[in-house]
Amino acid sequence: MSIGRDAIATLIFSYAEMLDAGDFAGVAQLFAHATYRTEGRPPHRGTDEVLAVLKQMVAVYGGIPRTKHVTTNTMIEIDEARGSATARSYFTVFQAVESFPLQAVIAGRYHDCFVCVEGVWRFSDRLIFVDLVGDLSHHLQGTIGQPRTKPISRE
Repeated sequence: MSIGRDAIATLIFSYAEMLDAGDFAGVAQLFAHATYRTEGRPPHRGTDEVLAVLKQMVAVYGGIPRTKHVTTNTMIEIDEARGSATARSYFTVFQAVESFPLQAVIAGRYHDCFVCVEGVWRFSDRLIFVDLVGDLSHHLQGTIGQPRTKPISRE
């Protein structure tokens, strides 16, 4: 892999690692200069908006969502001359909590755009497509396509 491909792959995989660790501030920082979108829903831009939506949307248990985001089939295309890149990936989210056995709860695709600023790659856009929906009752507050009410924490 090239240095650019490695850096972009690290961004993609860091998103999953931080989200599973409950590091919503770290995830939000990845989108400091980017839009974060789910197909059919309003976009969120920048650290503050992304952090707010994650805190509102994702249920946590003792500070973590008790999930594993598995990202696969990652295809990265880089335009070195323009300092831009795109990537497409599949994701599957597994979850297990007390009285909720390990299972896949959602699967879909990420369509990402990146820019290289002063030699550093960063997200410029993430569009999330939801393809398969399982039991999200322990992961997301509300259901896909419906507004979230207030944040919950299952501490």
